[in-house]
Amino acid sequence: MSAPRIYDSLLAEHLADHRQMAFVSGPRQVGKTTTCRQRADACFNWDDIEDRELMLAGPRILVEKLGLDRLSGTVPVVLFDELHKFPRWKQFLKGFFDAHADRVRIAVTGSARLDVYRRGGDSLMGRYFPYRMHPFSVAETITQELPDTTRITRAPRPVEAGDFDALWHHGGYPEPFLKRDARFSRRWQSLRFGQLVREDVRDLTRVQQLDQLEIMVRLLADRSARQLVYGTLARQVRVAVDTVRRWIAALCDLHLGFVVRPWFKNVSRSLRKEPKWYLRDWASIEDVGQRAETFVACHLLKAVEGWNDMGLGVFELGYLRDKEKREVDFLVARDGEPWFLVETRYRDESMSRSLRHYQDRIGAPFAFQVTVDAGYVDEDCFSRPGAPLIVPARTFLSQLL
Repeated sequence: MSAPRIYDSLLAEHLADHRQMAFVSGPRQVGKTTTCRQRADACFNWDDIEDRELMLAGPRILVEKLGLDRLSGTVPVVLFDELHKFPRWKQFLKGFFDAHADRVRIAVTGSARLDVYRRGGDSLMGRYFPYRMHPFSVAETITQELPDTTRITRAPRPVEAGDFDALWHHGGYPEPFLKRDARFSRRWQSLRFGQLVREDVRDLTRVQQLDQLEIMVRLLADRSARQLVYGTLARQVRVAVDTVRRWIAALCDLHLGFVVRPWFKNVSRSLRKEPKWYLRDWASIEDVGQRAETFVACHLLKAVEGWNDMGLGVFELGYLRDKEKREVDFLVARDGEPWFLVETRYRDESMSRSLRHYQDRIGAPFAFQVTVDAGYVDEDCFSRPGAPLIVPARTFLSQLL
């Protein structure tokens, strides 16, 4: 079972316009291999023993396999899947790309971030463009077209009720989203969780205390949309604070979740403040308020990272909080300046005072209180700069990515 993805369009555009390699990273089971295989003429998977032997045999064997030593009127596309598990993957790609870039297009996938594991070798700077793949979102269920470069946010369009309900209850990962079966989703979430903690952490990090790390992961599973207090986690898991920081960084690299930091123009001030933690799979969250905030957080992260990857500007995602504990869930900055604020609610409530306060203080053109349990309204959220607006999630999220 499959469905068209916006990443099909993104990868097609890249392969048509650029000689650089496409590095496609993202969570386990998000659909990276499926998308890339559809564009590839040949695929080499590091987890396949025969493919691994071919890659270890050296470029000459691959050149023969791909027919790069023969005159051809077409440029083949080759996919290297899960290549980051190869200790010398950077040297391998650099040599292959430098020798054959004019005769082949290269896509590389990995569950972990491909730029994290620096195990020697020369830099690949200038030889690749990164693309970060995310689960389905509201906008992606409506259209798979890339955004217009003249206007980054889309015109609002209604999402099918079944698609929105499936996203909310089953999440955006392709298998549970498309299958829409509660029993399957619960089993899928449990299996993915176990594989990530026991296999990915073991294979791709140097963490030794796996039992303690698993305890911390279970604590984090209940703390999505909350501020991280490293000292408290360290006491509960009985490890040093610096160890907790390293473990959370590793879990972000492995896509269990992500952190959103308080936004300051002074980056060093942001790094000194405690971030908020969000799970990548909002469907596993029981508390409806936490799920609503995580649902919107994942949509905003997908938009911000996607706009950055497409070269549409420099976008940042943060949150706002002051000493008086006034807080706004999210701020999206564009080219260093506040663009829009977002406060999330599950049900329609009165306008947040903090949203008004911060918009007045930092001068963001737009401020939205996004309501998840509200019907679609056929109006452009971004057509009315000025005072904060209460908007339905169905409308607002349809205008993102």
